Amino acid sequence: CRTGHAFLGEYFSSFVPPENPSCPCGVPIQTREHMITSCPTYESKRDILRSVSEGLVITDILGTEKGIEALIEFLNVTDAFKKANRTNPNHTDSQPSPPSG
Repeated sequence: CRTGHAFLGEYFSSFVPPENPSCPCGVPIQTREHMITSCPTYESKRDILRSVSEGLVITDILGTEKGIEALIEFLNVTDAFKKANRTNPNHTDSQPSPPSG
């Protein structure tokens, strides 16, 4: 995320043109700032980030040890920035168990 290489529309528009750069919430170009500060999909978990930066200042989050720790927790809880999650922000890896036979 800090390097600009993440499964985001902003990256895809430059390096993978066939990939849709929009955010699933409808914003035309999905950026890291959008995902961290304003995407409605992740609002319910943003308190994790606000604990280190009430105003969700990107330099506070990406430029401090506490900010990085909060970002890691936010990413683990939300699965934000995962390619599998780009089209379905509520994606879970759990699959139903097959019927026993």
